[in-house]
Amino acid sequence: MRQTLFEIPFEYHGIPIFRFGVLLAVWVLFSAGLLWWLSRKQGFNADTKSYIPLLALVALAIIFLPKVFDGALPIRGYGVMMLLGVASGVALAVHRARQVGIHPEVVYSFAFWMFISGIVGARLFHVRQKWEELYRIPDEGELDYGRTVINIINVPGGGLVVYGALIGVALALVAFIWKNNLPGLAFCDLIAPGMALGLALGRIGCLMNGCCFGGQCDGALAITFPFGSPPHIRQVGDGEIPLHGLKLKGAEHEAVVIASVETGSAADKAGFKAGDRIDSVRRKVLSSDEVGVTRRIHNRQQITNYLLELKEPGQSIDISVPAKKLTFRTLTVQSPPRGSLPVHPTQIYSAINGLLMCLFLVAYTPFRRRDGEVFALLLTIYPIARYLIEEIRADEAATGIVPITISQWVSVLILLAIVGLWIVIVRRPRGSAVALSPLASPPPAATTPAAKS
Repeated sequence: MRQTLFEIPFEYHGIPIFRFGVLLAVWVLFSAGLLWWLSRKQGFNADTKSYIPLLALVALAIIFLPKVFDGALPIRGYGVMMLLGVASGVALAVHRARQVGIHPEVVYSFAFWMFISGIVGARLFHVRQKWEELYRIPDEGELDYGRTVINIINVPGGGLVVYGALIGVALALVAFIWKNNLPGLAFCDLIAPGMALGLALGRIGCLMNGCCFGGQCDGALAITFPFGSPPHIRQVGDGEIPLHGLKLKGAEHEAVVIASVETGSAADKAGFKAGDRIDSVRRKVLSSDEVGVTRRIHNRQQITNYLLELKEPGQSIDISVPAKKLTFRTLTVQSPPRGSLPVHPTQIYSAINGLLMCLFLVAYTPFRRRDGEVFALLLTIYPIARYLIEEIRADEAATGIVPITISQWVSVLILLAIVGLWIVIVRRPRGSAVALSPLASPPPAATTPAAKS
C-alpha cells in the first residue's frame, strides 16, 4: 500500500507553483499550442472547440487546488495508476486502429470524452454507495457542506467504482458515435481490449490505495494493510480487531460503551474496563490548535475517528468515563499500532482478470465474424468475474431482498442486458463495417505520370 507517492509544494523558494504561478503559465502555453496545432490540422471546428472545457477545467483546478489541500499537492498512487491505465488503454486502441487503417485521431477524440465521463460516473456511483460511511461529514449533528463537497471532489484520494465508470463511458460512447456518425459496434470492438487493460492497471491503483479489499484469508496469498487503512478501519468497525486495545459497541444514536479491553494494551494500562461508557474526549497532542479542547462523543464513529488519529508512539488522548463525577483517563500509544488482519488480495485478482481479458479479446479479434462480438465478450466475461470476486470482497455490504452487493446487482443486470446485444449481433450479416465507415483512412492519393518522372 502506497497512497501518496510524493507531494508538490504550492511554493518553491518563494516562487508560486500553483494559483497564478509557474504551473498555470505552463498550462496556458500548452493549451494555446494544442489549440493552434489542432486548428492548423483540422480547422477551428467543433472537435477542436470540444477541448476547451477540459483545458479550462484544469486551469481552474490549478488556481483553486490550494484551497482544497494544505501546503502541498499530494500525488496519489491511485491517481497515477488510473492515469496510466487510461493512457495504456488509449495507446492500445490507437495501435489497433492503425492495424486496420483507422484514423488514430478518432480514438484520441473519444479518449477525451471517455476520461471525463468515466471519472464523473465512477465518482458519483461511489458517493452514492458510500455517502454515509465516507462522504457525509457532520458538524455537531448537521451536515458540513464545505468539507463534504471538498471530500467529494478529492478524487486523487481514491474512491471510484468501475461500474460507475462503465455507465459514464457508455453514455459518452453513445453520444460520440451518434455525433460522429460512426459504426457503433465496430468502434466498440476497437476499444474493448483497451478498456480491459485500463481496468487491470487501475486495480493496481486500488491496491496502492487500500480500497476494494477482500475478506479475511489465512492462505499463502493473503496480504495485510497498515493501521488506518480502509481494511483496518472496516475490521475495527466490524469488531474483528481492537483499536488501541478497545472494542466498542453502540449504534449511531446510542451511548458508546466499551465492549472489551485487550490485556496489556494501551487502553488496559490506562485503566479502561469493559462496560465503561465513553462520554467525551479531550485532545492533547493531536493538534496544536485544539490543545485542551473537550468534544462530546455522540456515536461510536466519532470516538473511532479520534482513536485512528493516534498513529505514533507518544501520542495520547484523554477519554472521559462518567462515574460519580466526570473523570478523564489518558490513553497513550506506547508502540506502533497494529494493522489489519490478513485479507484476500482482491485488487490483484481483479488486475489479473483485466489483463487476461485484454489478451483474450486481442487474440479473438481475428476470428470475429460480426461487428460487436469483441465488445459483447467483454461485457459477458467481466460481470461474471466481478460477481465472483465480490463474493470474497469485504468493502461493500450486501443490500436488497437477495443479500448481494450493489456491484453484484449491476453484474446481473448487465448479463441480462447483454443477451439482447448478442441477439442483435448474431442477426447481423457477417463482415465488418469499418472499411465503409468514416473510421477508415482515405486511400493514398494517386500518383500522376508527371510526378513519377
